Amino acid sequence: MQGRCTCGEIRFRLKAKPMFVHCCHCTWCQRETGSAFAINAMIEAEEVELESGVPEEVLTPSESGRGQLVSRCPKCRVAVWSVYSGAGPAIRFVRVGTLEDPGALTPDVHIFTESKLPWVVLPQDARAFPQYYRLEEEWPVESRERRKAAKARYAARDR
Repeated sequence: MQGRCTCGEIRFRLKAKPMFVHCCHCTWCQRETGSAFAINAMIEAEEVELESGVPEEVLTPSESGRGQLVSRCPKCRVAVWSVYSGAGPAIRFVRVGTLEDPGALTPDVHIFTESKLPWVVLPQDARAFPQYYRLEEEWPVESRERRKAAKARYAARDR
């Protein structure tokens, strides 16, 4: 899958299928995006190939208090992906709206639906959680293994 910022300075490619896709309805995502929710595809950092440009990393506050590192185009300022402290730098949360075909990825879960805007109607069969969920109960085994391996590879590089 190909992706880019609005001006095209930053172009990237996902070399693998994302491990999991969140549609987050928390008030922090609403504020950050200026919209009703954010849709993020979790994928190993090494599976995101930067084809052009150099994103600027901006430490942005988060509800956890640990912040997130948002990678933005230095020209148009569009966020292309984030790194959250919980997942660490081995995993990128790619903004699905920056993909050339954002409709190709359907959210696996809707999270923080307790703060979902009242006019947003979820699909009848959507997996939805008032807050967060237990990763080991929701992620497919293959995705959990990929996440674990990516974090281990990153930790080994840090030694």
